[in-house]
Amino acid sequence: MKRLRIGTRGSPLAFWQANRVREAIERQAGRSVEIVVVKTSGDRYGTTSFDQIGITGVFTKELEDALFTGRADIAVHSMKDVPTEFSHQCRILPVFRRDDPLDALVSHNGETLRQLPLGARIGTSSLRRGAQLRVFRNDLKIAEIRGNVDTRLRKAEAGEFDAVVLAKAGLDRLGFTSRITEVLPPEIVLPAVGQGVLCTEYLDQEAENIEPLLQSLEDRETTFAVTAERALLEDLQGGCRVPLGAWARFKEDKLVLDACVLSPNGSECIRRNAVGPCNSVGEAAGFGRRIARELLDAGADRLLRLSGRSVGRP
Repeated sequence: MKRLRIGTRGSPLAFWQANRVREAIERQAGRSVEIVVVKTSGDRYGTTSFDQIGITGVFTKELEDALFTGRADIAVHSMKDVPTEFSHQCRILPVFRRDDPLDALVSHNGETLRQLPLGARIGTSSLRRGAQLRVFRNDLKIAEIRGNVDTRLRKAEAGEFDAVVLAKAGLDRLGFTSRITEVLPPEIVLPAVGQGVLCTEYLDQEAENIEPLLQSLEDRETTFAVTAERALLEDLQGGCRVPLGAWARFKEDKLVLDACVLSPNGSECIRRNAVGPCNSVGEAAGFGRRIARELLDAGADRLLRLSGRSVGRP
């Protein structure tokens, strides 16, 4: 039986995530697995603004290409990096139970978000984070920061920023939990769609061989939750460069979804919450689309146009 190849980015976080999938497959299926490192556009232009790179799926496109060329059998992504429109020749399957989806603040002097000085400089590459932080404190100076997790932490430690905001899941996975000053509550900052979720991508034509190895790693509630979030994102035609947050999770066997769309400067915010039963992927997708319609009815299209998106009615 041939060795299975997992394609991944080469960053410490991506490598950790790929190894988590590798170890699970080797343990549960007894298959030999190797890691294939693929350099993506997001890695090659690690200090360049996403707007300047101008490529959809900057952290996923080259990994998808590795599947097409036979260099890899499976690609491992952070779900938040996967565009809602990916190749029709591929399938996406979330794996494992979702890790903590929230964002975390790491400050230079140990201050919480409320304690940061007037006009504090916050480093983040996310419009979503920046806009929500401005809603909470409009005096904050949001500055773009690129680089791997350890690079961003070093910049905060050196005082280049008063604080940086990163995904808690990434900090936890790399052993940086102790560096967290404050986990930002969802009432202040809703996470990105798919944040905290790992997913696998593989060719549709190889599904018969690949899916049996991965389905045992799938967590049903995580799949339903991220399906609802991505359906909402798709209908709003959003992406990582849009100030939009969403978090779906189960409470007492009901799916709960919080979502918000903001103006880039945080001066306006439209937010919705819904709770309902969900027993299938189809129901989860319909749930997300219903909340997208509610956001559009409340004026979300106007806010998204400020970020360069124009949304047709779903």
